[in-house]
Amino acid sequence: MLLQPSITAAKSTRPSQVQVARQFLLAILQRQYKQAYQLLTPEVSAAITLQQFEAAAQPLLEQSQRHGPAIDLYKLGMRISDGPVTRYFYTFSFKSDTLQSKPRVLLDVSFRDSTATRVLSFGLIPAPQRKVK
Repeated sequence: MLLQPSITAAKSTRPSQVQVARQFLLAILQRQYKQAYQLLTPEVSAAITLQQFEAAAQPLLEQSQRHGPAIDLYKLGMRISDGPVTRYFYTFSFKSDTLQSKPRVLLDVSFRDSTATRVLSFGLIPAPQRKVK
C-alpha cells in the first residue's frame, strides 16, 4: 500500500521536452504520422493538415532511409532572436554518424518556451562542416 502513491505519481509525470522531441522524431521515422501530428502545438496543427504534415516530414524519413532510424541527442539549447523571442531546441543525429568526425545531417525540434511540451517546429539542418582553407 505504501508503494501505490509513488507508482501513481510516476505514471502521471509529464514528459520532458527532450522526451517529447525524441518521441516525435521516432514517430515520424516509423511513419506513425498521426502520433507525431498530435504532438504539435494547437496553432501548428490548425495551420497544416495531416497530409501537409506528412509531406513536411518526408525529408526526415528520406534521411533515415540513408542513415538508419536510430537517433541520439546531439545538442540542446536556446535560440535567441533579435526580438524578445527565445526558442528551446533539441537536435538529434543519426547513430550511424557516431563514427564520423561530424554528423552529416541533424534533425531539429523546437519548442515555444522552457515549459512547453508541444512541438512548435521541426526539420533538417545541415551539420556543421569544417571550413576548407
